Amino acid sequence: MKPTKPLKIFILEDDLWYGTMLEHYLSLNPDYHVTKFENEKEFFNRLHENPDVVTLDYTLSEQNGNKVLKKIKATNPDTEVVMISGQEDIATAVELLKLGAFDYIVKDEDTKDRLWNTLIHLQEIKGLKKEVETLKDELKKTYDFSKVIIGQSEPIKKVFSLIEKATKTNITVSITGETGTGKEMVAKAIHYNSPRQKNPFIAINVAAIPKDLLETELFGHEKGAFTGAVGRRIGKFEEANKGTIFLDEIGEMDMHLQAKLLRVLQEREITRVGGNVVVPIDVRIIVATHRDLLAEVTNKTFREDLYYRLLGLPIALPPLRERGHDILILAKHFIQSFCTDNRMQLKSLSPEAQQKLKSYHYPGNVRELKSLMELATVMSDTQTIEAADINLETINHFGNLLHKETSLREYETQIIQHFLNKYDQDVMLVSKKLDIGKSTIYRMLQNGEVAIR
Repeated sequence: MKPTKPLKIFILEDDLWYGTMLEHYLSLNPDYHVTKFENEKEFFNRLHENPDVVTLDYTLSEQNGNKVLKKIKATNPDTEVVMISGQEDIATAVELLKLGAFDYIVKDEDTKDRLWNTLIHLQEIKGLKKEVETLKDELKKTYDFSKVIIGQSEPIKKVFSLIEKATKTNITVSITGETGTGKEMVAKAIHYNSPRQKNPFIAINVAAIPKDLLETELFGHEKGAFTGAVGRRIGKFEEANKGTIFLDEIGEMDMHLQAKLLRVLQEREITRVGGNVVVPIDVRIIVATHRDLLAEVTNKTFREDLYYRLLGLPIALPPLRERGHDILILAKHFIQSFCTDNRMQLKSLSPEAQQKLKSYHYPGNVRELKSLMELATVMSDTQTIEAADINLETINHFGNLLHKETSLREYETQIIQHFLNKYDQDVMLVSKKLDIGKSTIYRMLQNGEVAIR
């Protein structure tokens, strides 16, 4: 991996010949910027320049390498230190590594090669760290809630205000709203704009996992905990340590596991299934549900103590039908995104199409509107999407699919079958309408995936 800038290396070595040799050898790499120091005073006067790496002689004349290493790591924790020593002592090496040294190299005929390889490895690690930091910064921008949660209505402005409050503390957040209103997007917006943004965001859909497997999914298990447990498995809570765990559809959790979750929230520790070791955790909790949890408490299907523990800062997402002009703002956004992704000329909505969109009730909310606009963009034969291109009957026909996890192939099959039925089994017309090859449809007919009826 080629670095974006030279690796800045400081050499602290009081043996003039040896230091000069290392300086010459490392300077052969054009990606290294090497500076040699012969005493600690001169070295520490320049440490504010933040070198990426320091090669440090363990047996300096003024003080030993342990003290110098501690000073370096205390002042510049991101600077990596490679210790170079004339003695091969395992106890010393272990102690230095514990203090934060990146590597311990003994002075012998292989020192230059070992140091060269260590720096290459370190350079790769720093490059990867930089790449990860860049990706995380981009991810934070991606989840800038003022940009990705689109809308200007009063209900959505209230949501923005609550999200902003949630990002400033570690308070538990409970998100409620109908299916398709964007609960996970809100959870990500909170995480990636909070102090935990550089740590993991782990999402788990409670309803999607069989209740017999959910405990081990959340808390992990030890080897031999049950038949098939051939090794230790880390659960989602441990994966999310220092970050955020998002428990979607929390209302689907059975009472037995609710009791265990309550203890985890109270004690801030977990025990893996089949184990006795207590593992402390530092995790921010965000939960979501489309159910009325207070009604579930009344019906004795959700624990009252867990309900109040999870309530925290409640954020209720408004259904799309209550967001007024946001419907058109979102519709235009989805059209633009779809046209950009598919390299199509941007299409607009006719006044009649806009009126049709505003009068619909959207049982699938934002997710349904997105599907609706993508399909309308495909169906439109001009640069203006007309009311006739917005097929609410089709969306209603596939409405249940919006709430199910299914494969892209299954979606394709059902859509193609629907349009074959709609256009009297005219393969050429369906091919044109859906912008797919007619050979694809013929192959699916031959394989029995779709049928002429």
